[in-house]
Amino acid sequence: MKNTFGQNLTVTLFGESHGPAVGAVIDGLSPGLTVDQDFINRQLSRRRPSSLLDTTRQEPDRFQILSGVFNGHTTGTPICIVIPNENTRSGDYVYGPARPSHADYTAFCKYHGYEDYRGGGHFSGRITAALVAVGGILLPALEGLGIRIGTHILQCHGICDRPFGQPEQDIALLAGRSFPVLDEDSGERMAACILEARSNTDSVGGITQTAVTGMCAGVGEPWFDSVESVLTHGLFSIGGIKGVEFGEGFGFAGLSGSEGNDAFRMEEGRVVTVTNCNGGINGGITNGMPILFQCAVKPTASIAKPQQTVDFLKGEDTELVIHGRHDPAIIRRICPVIDSVTAIALCDLLAGRFGTDVFVKGVSL
Repeated sequence: MKNTFGQNLTVTLFGESHGPAVGAVIDGLSPGLTVDQDFINRQLSRRRPSSLLDTTRQEPDRFQILSGVFNGHTTGTPICIVIPNENTRSGDYVYGPARPSHADYTAFCKYHGYEDYRGGGHFSGRITAALVAVGGILLPALEGLGIRIGTHILQCHGICDRPFGQPEQDIALLAGRSFPVLDEDSGERMAACILEARSNTDSVGGITQTAVTGMCAGVGEPWFDSVESVLTHGLFSIGGIKGVEFGEGFGFAGLSGSEGNDAFRMEEGRVVTVTNCNGGINGGITNGMPILFQCAVKPTASIAKPQQTVDFLKGEDTELVIHGRHDPAIIRRICPVIDSVTAIALCDLLAGRFGTDVFVKGVSL
């Protein structure tokens, strides 16, 4: 079981949904970075359930940094972040009947019955709290280089927000909103849709859109460590994400070359593109334009409707009604997770290009 992401800067996840705690270890981060625990708390609050749109499992996320930080700065040694689980209800979970679209059956096949199945165990979305805490350290490090990341709900069950227009301004706009949309009227309609799904004991999915501004040209590799490859490697580790596209993505299939190509020009002494259909990446390498990508987020798999399944212990068909506390949509809470995973991937890419001290010594981006 490999739980580590990254080559230059690595992040290792640990813990289970109903175990004592979840957490992460960050290794390879340069010394001297400021660690703002208030900012980490704010990031965790963005992911935390806050209304009827979310699960009723309320975790305070009282994180502890056990190592790697001294006097408010990174030391350069591994950083260990631990977030206790304080509100578990393990009696809601029965071992054997496989919850549709969950990892119950595949985990049984891989771990031969020794896995912690409560609340999904190590496969639970609860583990993403650790990713958000990591982002609470890495996002300010990137901002120190002029790089900013923002994610909004582009679509929820067919209801659409406007796409990023001026990414820099739009990212700043999102920072002040608890429901991450650019058009508040669209957000109200999305919220009503999610509440309707809850009342129907069902769930809904959607599409997120992420923008990264301030990335210099020349980061990434042409083949297996392309910017797209590294980002999708991290993004597909988030259980609810089932698709990722960059720029126009699948929309390229309906375009001609003259429509999909991004023409170059000079602007104030730098190379820019007139359009950004390729999402800021050419040949797997950043071109200096905003990185843009979308993620398809599936409906929450845990729903209270009766579903057909199998009991893999008894080897027989059965019907299952899932109990417990679950989100009618994870699309709001997944946005800060995407921001954090994006930050991890970009920090790893930047460290590979400029060295791990880039975040304190800086570079001309």
